[in-house]
Amino acid sequence: MNWDWMLPEPASNIGTEIDSIYYLILIITGAIFVLVEVALIVFLVRYRRRDGRRAEYSHGNKTAEVVWTVIPFILVLYIAYASNGVWLRAKEADRTGSAPTDAVPMRVTAKQFEWNVTYPGPDGRLDTADDFTERNRLNLPLDRAVRIELASEDVIHSFFLPDLRVKQDAVPGMVIPVWFEATKAGEYDWACAELCGLGHYRMRGSVTVHEAGGFERWQAEQTAAAAARAVPPEPTPSAEQTTPESEESA
Repeated sequence: MNWDWMLPEPASNIGTEIDSIYYLILIITGAIFVLVEVALIVFLVRYRRRDGRRAEYSHGNKTAEVVWTVIPFILVLYIAYASNGVWLRAKEADRTGSAPTDAVPMRVTAKQFEWNVTYPGPDGRLDTADDFTERNRLNLPLDRAVRIELASEDVIHSFFLPDLRVKQDAVPGMVIPVWFEATKAGEYDWACAELCGLGHYRMRGSVTVHEAGGFERWQAEQTAAAAARAVPPEPTPSAEQTTPESEESA
């Protein structure tokens, strides 16, 4: 079942669970919407204006009021209970430090209107000499957890990877951990889901989930390229400098 109006196929370890909660809420709210609209039509027809019939005041029905208060209350509690496990796996693991220990560390810094991603080099650690940075490009390994330190330099942004079912606000003055595991190789969209200024519409990037071993090769290539750019060029003699041969000839 792959209808256009449904969510795209999930590409992360928590995607299926998040989708199940989404469709659960969709079914419950959709059923309530249909019931309310049917009741509205019934009331419009049954209590429509008729000749010879006077309007009457009704104080209400306590039984009906209790029913339509208790049922939504129970439904909300059930949704919260069903969502709790997914929330703990997707969010609390970041805060408690129980995310996978072998997760690849990355740092994503948002600012108007771009994303800057800092990757570790071969040593697998941030804030070392072999780190490198890419703008608006998020490269991920396949079937390996990633732990991102999310921050913002100016206003609130929202780190949103729709295909991977990842969404987290980036708040100025805070470093918010985000972890997930990509389970399907491919190219995906990356956007800011929080109105952050006039250029919000163009604050987007690309996500590449590499095949097995591809991320490590890409990481090594980028580290080597960054190291090459950091090497200062060989000094060239200025026009005023003279060689011994030129001095002797003079």
